[in-house]
Amino acid sequence: MTSVDELMDYAEVIERFDPVLGLEVHVELHTNTKMFCGCANLFGGEPNTHVCPTCLGMPGSLPVVNGKAVESAIRIGLALNCEIAEWCRFARKNYFYPDMPKNFQTSQYDEPIAFNGWLDVVLDDGEVVRVDIERAHMEEDTGKSLHVGGATGRIHGAEHSLLDYNRAGVPLIEIVTKPITGTGERAPEVARAYVSALRDLLKALDVSDVRMDQGSLRCDANVSLMAKDASEFGTRTETKNVNSLRSVERAVRFEMTRQAAVLAAGGSITQETRHFDESTGGTSSGRTKETAEDYRYFPEPDLVPIAPSREWVEELRGTLPELPWELRRRVQQEWGLTDAELRDLVNTGALDLVAATVAAGATPVEARSWWVSYLPQQANNRGVELVGLAITPAQVARVVALVNSGELTNKLAREVVNAVLDGEGEPEAVVEARGLKVVSDDSALEKAVDEALAAQPDVAAKIRDGKVAAAGAIVGAVMKATKGQADAKRVRELVIARCS
Repeated sequence: MTSVDELMDYAEVIERFDPVLGLEVHVELHTNTKMFCGCANLFGGEPNTHVCPTCLGMPGSLPVVNGKAVESAIRIGLALNCEIAEWCRFARKNYFYPDMPKNFQTSQYDEPIAFNGWLDVVLDDGEVVRVDIERAHMEEDTGKSLHVGGATGRIHGAEHSLLDYNRAGVPLIEIVTKPITGTGERAPEVARAYVSALRDLLKALDVSDVRMDQGSLRCDANVSLMAKDASEFGTRTETKNVNSLRSVERAVRFEMTRQAAVLAAGGSITQETRHFDESTGGTSSGRTKETAEDYRYFPEPDLVPIAPSREWVEELRGTLPELPWELRRRVQQEWGLTDAELRDLVNTGALDLVAATVAAGATPVEARSWWVSYLPQQANNRGVELVGLAITPAQVARVVALVNSGELTNKLAREVVNAVLDGEGEPEAVVEARGLKVVSDDSALEKAVDEALAAQPDVAAKIRDGKVAAAGAIVGAVMKATKGQADAKRVRELVIARCS
């Protein structure tokens, strides 16, 4: 048996094996309250402050289904091209774990609310892969264990553990794919692209903030390998709670190379959960993976079945927004983008921001000039993602409007944007507070031009001799004197006129 650290070269893995993926994505809904009680559904907070007898599983407490969560589940199912059940119910998934205060999780087992769907995923080179969806079902999240005293924050080596039940009972939708086959060497890329596409879809639906860094979207990556001549799937492992797009790709790739090394050495794969290590890009063994029978599912006796009417389902279908792939097709045509330009906007996370800026009044070219060049630099300098910058598309559009009206130069516009990013207020307030409006009064500009010409008589003489290129030095002096608030084009016109 090879060690878990022994890996096979990736090219050899692809030559000898076919990967099979199964991706389970857990999505925390951003409803106001939890799934089965009235506790606030908020991220963070002091430990054990968003709890009540129901989400703590106290005797005598009874759950009530969150109607908004059901609505969100149906909308997600519709967007994923799923069938919506006419009748479904909750079940108890029984297992003991410290962060499960009831010793069971209220979930859906054999009767999910949405099933049999698909999602088309576009890879970086434009290839489209259809991922079939097995089900999207409702359940509740668990609490959180905090392991204290160890070096890694994990249970191994910790002195003791603390439990925070604030997250227990938060509404979850679990989206489970059917086995994904035939992807070959692109399997890790397909996994990343699928989770990315799903994240974009859920964000467009406005059912979750999809913050992978905060755990509101988490991926469990199931991986197995089949020998080229095999007719049955291999034994799978499940890498739990992978919380970034890059990590999804790395985890799948690592498991493929690890499993291949084990199989090539004559060993067998253990069906187990595994943990992903961000620092090494590897996985480590967790616990032996249970089967459905181990959980002793049975119908939840305290909740009535859910039977969404066809009229309600169709009403919810009508609330679906323009979905990400529809937006991309439309803007590519309207903005005249090449496939490569569109992919760049998508891959950098700028497409929705540009679209929103255009909707707020900017042209596509103006919006792209900010979100593709200057603002990504600021995001990098501030150590945040582009969407995390403290400026909205509407504010960017207002800065563009100030430039177009002649009230700001491009240089001053960047100063205004930086001030907005630093929390100094709305663009107009920044302009007013800092006195940044372009100087458009000709008398003030003429005075500044005269002073600059007097200070540089040799340059003035060259301009009078017909060497108009020398006017740039005078324009620069005026711009410096006015702290960049003069209209450079108008200053140049005045300089030429003065020297005629």
